[in-house]
Amino acid sequence: MTRLALLALAVTLASPAAQAQRQSTTDLTCPQARGIVARAGGIVLGTGGPTYDRFVRDRNFCAPTEYTRAAYAPTRTDPRCFIGYTCFEPGRGDWFGDY
Repeated sequence: MTRLALLALAVTLASPAAQAQRQSTTDLTCPQARGIVARAGGIVLGTGGPTYDRFVRDRNFCAPTEYTRAAYAPTRTDPRCFIGYTCFEPGRGDWFGDY
């Protein structure tokens, strides 16, 4: 690819129109949302309105110092659907199961 083509691709992907196409859990059924996370391994999904989060299949998709926490999101069929996990950096008080 030429530099111009790469630049055009980067501008297109960074445009608001490309970002506005983020898939939302509220448009999916609970099994569909869970399946997307399972297939992708790690993915950013909208969770209703302007909110979003990054969901992961397992700890392999987190930074080496991060752990997973069960993640629930609203879906079309379930207001509190378990769709995977989120990554978090444990704090001082988190080492005894308080997270």
